[in-house]
Amino acid sequence: MSQRFDCADPTQVILGLTQAEAALRRGELVVMPTDTVYGIAAEAFDPVAVDGLLKAKGRGRDLPPPVLVGTVRAAMALVMDLDDAGKDLIDEFWPGALTIVCRSSPTLVWDLGDTKGTVAVRMPLHQLALDLLKRTGPLAVSSANLSGHPPATSCDEAMAQLGDSVAVYLDGGPCPGDVPSTIVDLTGTVPRLLRQGVIPADRLREVILLNDVQEAGPQDAAGDGTVPDDAGEPDVAGRGDAGEPGVAGRGDAGEPDVAGRGDAGEPGGVVSQDAGEPDGPGEDAPGGTTPGQEDAPDQGEHSRGPAAG
Repeated sequence: MSQRFDCADPTQVILGLTQAEAALRRGELVVMPTDTVYGIAAEAFDPVAVDGLLKAKGRGRDLPPPVLVGTVRAAMALVMDLDDAGKDLIDEFWPGALTIVCRSSPTLVWDLGDTKGTVAVRMPLHQLALDLLKRTGPLAVSSANLSGHPPATSCDEAMAQLGDSVAVYLDGGPCPGDVPSTIVDLTGTVPRLLRQGVIPADRLREVILLNDVQEAGPQDAAGDGTVPDDAGEPDVAGRGDAGEPGVAGRGDAGEPDVAGRGDAGEPGGVVSQDAGEPDGPGEDAPGGTTPGQEDAPDQGEHSRGPAAG
């Protein structure tokens, strides 16, 4: 039987976060609000949990979930060679409704699906989501809906679609809307717009040189219908021939906080349109003060061992 916590009640927030963290560590699923839409989350480095997330949504490995993180530092441990354009985008738009697709670090060992060596990463602008991510480390997050159905913008909508497949529901009130995060592919020579969402292309062009020819992506009712999903938001798993399909891995990817989980950490995947924004959860919902961009203290809990390559 699922548990639901009203996070408008200060006493339930702490209990809800504690129960959500415990459920994720057991390999179960959690629904949480984001600044875009509600997302369904799983431990990113637990392949059985990620498979459970995909099955709960009714989607295949060809639409891997994106990863949400609680700090910029955590994101850096998941990706390989972020260039100046990527750093400028993060400085300008994180935390917020921007998902970036990067080559995943070869030192990580995980299985998000058919990612082709890439990962879609976002840091949401939602305090409750960030509080959970800093406890758990990176989470695979997709929009909290059945594949082919509209993304959930309230906890009630998420429960109606996902039911008892989810162990814990964190009710943060209604999300600001059903517009997913904007997705930019950083795996090529010039950054490419994969999906225009909350952040318009014109704003991106104020910061970087952008190839804004959007490419159609797999349709997913989870968050937007184009590339990744949105709560976690883009299920963007792999793109092109960027490497090998989907195994990333937790080893020494930079800091224990992220990749490994040293103190409290955070969420990658293929571009899909989910909510793991997951593409989706985008991020303005209730949940406290607006998080800053500084690197929060470690976020993970025990490093997971050497990378698998």
